[in-house]
Formats: sequence, C-alpha cells, structure tokens
Amino acid sequence: MGKNVPMSLWDRILSIVAATGNALAGVVEAVRTLLEGDPETRRKVAFSVAMIALSAKMAKADGIVTEAEVSAFRDIFKFPDDQAQNVARLYNLARQDIAGYEAYAEKMASLCASCDQDCAMLEDIIDGLFHIAKSDGAVHDKEIAFLTRVAQIFRMEEQRFEAIKARHVHLDGADPYKVLGVSPKDDFSIIRRRYRVLVSENHPDMLVARGVPKELYAIANDRMAALNAAYEAIEKERRAA
Repeated sequence: MGKNVPMSLWDRILSIVAATGNALAGVVEAVRTLLEGDPETRRKVAFSVAMIALSAKMAKADGIVTEAEVSAFRDIFKFPDDQAQNVARLYNLARQDIAGYEAYAEKMASLCASCDQDCAMLEDIIDGLFHIAKSDGAVHDKEIAFLTRVAQIFRMEEQRFEAIKARHVHLDGADPYKVLGVSPKDDFSIIRRRYRVLVSENHPDMLVARGVPKELYAIANDRMAALNAAYEAIEKERRAA
C-alpha cells in the first residue's frame, strides 16, 4: 500500500487548522490562499481535509462510528502511530464543526474549480467515502442519501455517481453495465471504448496528478479490479449470446 503519509502533510494541515481558529470549515479558503504557490501540496491537503471532514460528517449523519469505519479510514490514510492523536483531533473537529456538510462540500467544489485542479479528484473523494461507508458490510440508507447529496453538490453526472455506487452497494455482485456506466443496449464496441477510457482515467499517474495520496491506491486497485471484472462479465455474456 506504499509508504506512510509524510508527517509534513499532517503538520501542514494542523498548522492551517490552527491558523483558522481550529475551525475546519475555514480550512478550504486557507488552502486556496496559503498554498497558492505550491499546487501539489495544495491538492494533497485539499483531498486529505475533504476525506477527513466529509467522512466525519457522514459518520455523524449515520449516528454511529464503528471500528470497521475507523479501520477503513486508516486504509486510506496509513498515518504513523505518533500522528494518530493529530488525525483524531482533525476528525473530531470536523464532527463538532457547526458548519453543515453541504456548505463544506460546496467549498470543496469551488476550490476544485477555481484552482485548475482536475475535478476528477471529487470523484475520488466520493469513492473513498463509499469505501468507508461499506466497511461494516453494507451502505445504509442515510449514508446513500448523504453521498447522493454530496455528489449533487460536486455537480457529478448521475451516471457517474451510479457507476461508483454500483461498485460498492451491491457487495454480492454489481451490475457490470452500471459499473462501466453503459447500457445493455450498447454495441460492444462502445462498451469496449468506454472501458478503455475508464482504465486510462484511473491509471496511477492520473491519481498522482490529482493529488491523491499513495495510500488511496489500494482503493484505486479495487476500482480497477471492479472495472476489469465488469468488462470481462459483459464480454463473456456477449460471446455466449
């Protein structure tokens, strides 16, 4: 899963939080201004803060924080043990922040658009949140409602959101057409083209460009496995037909 997230990243996030008066809601604007000359760090900080804040808000919406969810969070951020207290502090600040998750998601969408970032990063955030939500064996109705609303705020196309949801919600076997975002009525050449686009979009180099921490590559690997399985299932079905 790669090396641990560098301490400097967490130190940078904590220093920004401190500069905003320990209110995580003010971090987005601080990221926009304080890291203007360092776009790579800005992307990593923005992504990390988004995952911390929105996963904390999602846990609050669900009402229960399970050990499985905490473990899933650590799957994304393999932070050093000596940083656990700082990460917990950030998580609790997000849960206690009076700002609603919708306002925070709007700020994230605005940051992505205004900083010339590849806004596919917003899809990575949704994907990571689904990973946490399903960690207890199911994605619950309140979590789906939360994620649906965040995706709407991110201005994500419904088809893209449904494709992400299909990979996570139906743990006993996802609809391969929904996973690829295609229709059973589509010609196989169209499906193959779509599959190749998705594989290209999710190449590790693309994740690096979006500022996704290396630790999220584990989720990216799961994503690629789901895409490959969906394509193979459709290909097998078409050959049998």
